[in-house]
Amino acid sequence: MKKLNHLAHPFEPKMEELPSRQQYHFSIDRRRFFKLTGGGLIVVFSMSDLISIAEKSYSVTSSYPPSEIAAWLHIDKDGAVTVYTGKVEVGQNIRTSLSQIVAEELMVPVSSITMLMGDTDLVPWDAGTFGSRTTPQMGSQLRKAAATARIAMIEMAAKKWDMSTTDLKAENGMIVNSTRTRKVGYGELTRGQQLIMSISDNVPVIAAKDWKIAGTSVPKVNERAFITGKHVYVSDMKLDGMLYGKVLRAPSFGAKLIDADVTKARGIPGVVVVKEANFVGVAAPDLPTARKALLVIEAKWEGGTNQPSNKNIFDYLVKSASLEGSGRNSVSTRGDLETGLAEADFKLSKSYNINYIAHVPLEPRAAVAAWVDGKLTVWTGTQRPFGVQEELIEAFRVNKENVRVIMPDTGSGYGGKHSGEAAIEAARLARGARKPVKVVWTREEEFTWAYFRPGGVIDVNAGVKKDGTITTWRFNNYNSGDAGLDTNYKVTNKQVRYLPCHTPLRQGSYRGLAATANVFARECTMTDLARLINMDQLAFRVKNLEDDRLIAVLQAAAKAFGWSGTKTAGHGFGIAGGFEKGGHLATCAEVTVNSDKEVKVVRVTQAFECGAIVNPHHLENQVIGSIIQGLGGALFEAVEFADGKIINSGLSSYRVPRFSDVPKIDVILINRKDLPSSGAGEASIMGIAPAIRNAILDATNIALNTLPMLPNGVLA
Repeated sequence: MKKLNHLAHPFEPKMEELPSRQQYHFSIDRRRFFKLTGGGLIVVFSMSDLISIAEKSYSVTSSYPPSEIAAWLHIDKDGAVTVYTGKVEVGQNIRTSLSQIVAEELMVPVSSITMLMGDTDLVPWDAGTFGSRTTPQMGSQLRKAAATARIAMIEMAAKKWDMSTTDLKAENGMIVNSTRTRKVGYGELTRGQQLIMSISDNVPVIAAKDWKIAGTSVPKVNERAFITGKHVYVSDMKLDGMLYGKVLRAPSFGAKLIDADVTKARGIPGVVVVKEANFVGVAAPDLPTARKALLVIEAKWEGGTNQPSNKNIFDYLVKSASLEGSGRNSVSTRGDLETGLAEADFKLSKSYNINYIAHVPLEPRAAVAAWVDGKLTVWTGTQRPFGVQEELIEAFRVNKENVRVIMPDTGSGYGGKHSGEAAIEAARLARGARKPVKVVWTREEEFTWAYFRPGGVIDVNAGVKKDGTITTWRFNNYNSGDAGLDTNYKVTNKQVRYLPCHTPLRQGSYRGLAATANVFARECTMTDLARLINMDQLAFRVKNLEDDRLIAVLQAAAKAFGWSGTKTAGHGFGIAGGFEKGGHLATCAEVTVNSDKEVKVVRVTQAFECGAIVNPHHLENQVIGSIIQGLGGALFEAVEFADGKIINSGLSSYRVPRFSDVPKIDVILINRKDLPSSGAGEASIMGIAPAIRNAILDATNIALNTLPMLPNGVLA
């Protein structure tokens, strides 16, 4: 089968797949270090700590050369606290939660914390903001850094006063003695000094049960700027002399540019045309002029046709699959499948089809680029500033020191902004125009040229005894990915596999990755198995689980939902559970189906547990946002394509959730203060689709095994 000539964006990288840290030294000498921060106390930790997997022990030495620094916390002569981190804010509110974590350990108000994020000239290298890793990894390290600083200042005060550290404590940005006769502010202790300390892995931190700032619903940092429109997104930016850029796009994926006559475009006053190999773009003093210039370019293309469409995509993916499997833990086998089938009283075979869907961020890709004295500065909305920096270095063959990427808080990402296309385009045009250039993708460009959540096919074969024991489990995922691939349920004989396929569309990370598809297939099958033996959906799940945390959220959701309550005619109840990236969730849904087969999701209850909660209100917002976003992929979102073209490349034809689609939502947060905090930006999206599907099945006896389930709004 012919492999399509189309660049595929990788799935979300795992930590061991990232480039080695030797390629990403944060080179800054001691003199510049303090010139940047202005002296004071700096607590640093090494890159090896930053990218360690949370379950591993950290390897911490007593000191680090500046080139090994990966992040730091600074307290200046006035007592102001600045945290420098490569993590970025895309609406998930880590600016606030990380500030709370630091404020808790330093015992200062959140308002005294400044988070400097995502500026490659000012912060240390970071792999990126993805995978729900910020809270468990960066948050954990910042707790240690802040605790180290607090203890260091207690020791400094003890030395200053010739007292024992046991007689001193930190309080509201000061060190005070037990009789409260002496006190000194952090700034006074650090003033005039240049102190660099490294964190200690065994530094005592404040237990979650004793939190006073972390664990509370602190308002979003800078929330007024977002509410009033004062915050400047990249797409809002204006620089002196800035031009507006547009880029010539191919008529279809894989089409090759043969020639482009740009004479007419160059004849328009104020227009700069950049034509380099297969890149053609224009820059103009205003956007209408740039659009006009682009329209008069006469381009010739070839190729890009005879590609698969969404009508035949599922057969195409299965036929193009690599049967060897791919990825970490992509193949897992235990026991003997044939033995398991022989022991089963009932057997079940199902196929689930998962359509490609788009990210639909509030702010499409945007970038502003400027070249000054050979140095390139790019402002862009990205989850991986240092990844974009590397793309720019490769594209323009310049030294790392001459490329700066700045990421202002941006308008959502959902895993869709790992790459730097708009940054490269703006930089090309700015170099040609010798002026700053802004490129903002249109909604149609975002729908067409960004990458998509992968489509896929999932085949499940299972067997169950009359008493509810699962005897066998075979689970093959074609193309969707291996996140959330393995089952949480007890089964003696199983095989799970991820099989990569040739894909006609560019695909990559999406909130929850493949876990949304894998949990959908798994939880639908669990309900179908329960129905085969006439067992309650909830009871069947609990019987086959050993994970107490997953059992707890299932029972909490069911209790709050009223799982055992009565249903009126045309109504159905469904339930689904899951675990991913430290988040345990259970979702219950009620649907109603009228005589015209129109389906309405009436209410949703979700219980969610991710260890100790840093900010309850913002966690609740994350869960609600995930549920609403998940409604789209569950009910109607699907990319339509044929012959290398996206057919529904706008919000008028690509259906996303509307206010009228949103059901009553109840969120139950289980706060496990005895457990480390995990990330919560992804896991809570997984349960909504299977819960709705199982509720529709309960109401109608119709099993819907394709996502989206109701592209036309009614049961077929």
